[in-house]
Amino acid sequence: MPKEVLFWLIREGGRVYLDCTVGYSGHAEKILEASGPHSRLIGLDRDAVAIKASRERLARFGDRVVLLHGHFVDLKRHLAVSGIGQVDGILFDLGVSSPQLEEPGRGFSFQGDGPLDMRMDRSMSGTAADLVNRWPEAQLADTIFQFGEERFSRRIARAIARARERRPLETTKELVSVIEGSVPANYRHGRLHCATRTFQALRIAVNNELDCIEPALRDAVDVLSPGGRLCVISFHSLEDRIVKHTFRALSGKGDPALTVLTKKPQIPAREESDRNPRSRSAKLRAAQRVSKEGHP
Repeated sequence: MPKEVLFWLIREGGRVYLDCTVGYSGHAEKILEASGPHSRLIGLDRDAVAIKASRERLARFGDRVVLLHGHFVDLKRHLAVSGIGQVDGILFDLGVSSPQLEEPGRGFSFQGDGPLDMRMDRSMSGTAADLVNRWPEAQLADTIFQFGEERFSRRIARAIARARERRPLETTKELVSVIEGSVPANYRHGRLHCATRTFQALRIAVNNELDCIEPALRDAVDVLSPGGRLCVISFHSLEDRIVKHTFRALSGKGDPALTVLTKKPQIPAREESDRNPRSRSAKLRAAQRVSKEGHP
C-alpha cells in the first residue's frame, strides 16, 4: 500500500523517518523519494538477508539511509545508537515479506519444499521444527488455534504428535502431508489451503510476533515528534486487533498521546489487490502524535 502509506506518513517539514520493518525496502525507497533530498531514513529489520538486499537497493541515497539489523521492539535503543532522539514518521509493515515466502530454504511457505525453519532472524534459536517435534500435543493445539484461528487445531496437533513418534518432521512438505491427512476432505480442497493457518500459527510462535507489537507501538509514540505520524500495516486479525486497541488506549480521554487518523483501517485498492494477491488481507491504520498543546 505505498500510495496510502505516503499519504498518511509524509508531512511537510518531515526530516527523519523510521521504517521498523524495512524488509526489501519497497516502502523505504518510496519514502526517501517523496520526502525530499534533505530527509533521512532509519531502517530496521530482523532479517539480515533483507538488510543486505536493502543496502544494495538504497545505495543511491547515500548517507540519507542508515540500515540496522535488529528488532523493532528495540527501536529506542537503535535510535539512540544512531544519535537520534525524535523522528517525524514511523512505519510498521507487520508479518512476513514476499521474498521470504518465495525462498523455500526459509521454510515459511507450504507451496515449496524446504526445512521447517521460519525464523525471521536466523541468528536466533528455535525453529518451527523444534516446535512441532518437541512441544506437547496440547500446547501445539492451543498455538495453532490461537495464532492460526484453525478450527481443526486439535486434529492437526494429534496427527503431528503421531507422525513424530515414527520420525521427526523436518521439512515443510512433510508437515503439509500430515496436515492434509488429518482434516476432512472438503476442508482439504477448500478455497484456502488447509495448511495456511497452521503455518501462520507456527511462524508467529517461532518469531514471537504478537507479544512485541504493543510495547513497540508505545515506544514508537514516545519517539515521535509533535505532529509526527505513525502508520501500521497488518495482515491478519490478531495483529490488527492489537494495533486497534493500542491506538485506542493511546488516544483515549485524559492525556492522549495520539489522534487516530483512520476511523476504520484502509485496505488496498482493487488495482493493487489484482496485481498483488498477497496484499488483499492488508489493513492500514494511521495516527498522529498530539502536540504539547494537546492538538494534532
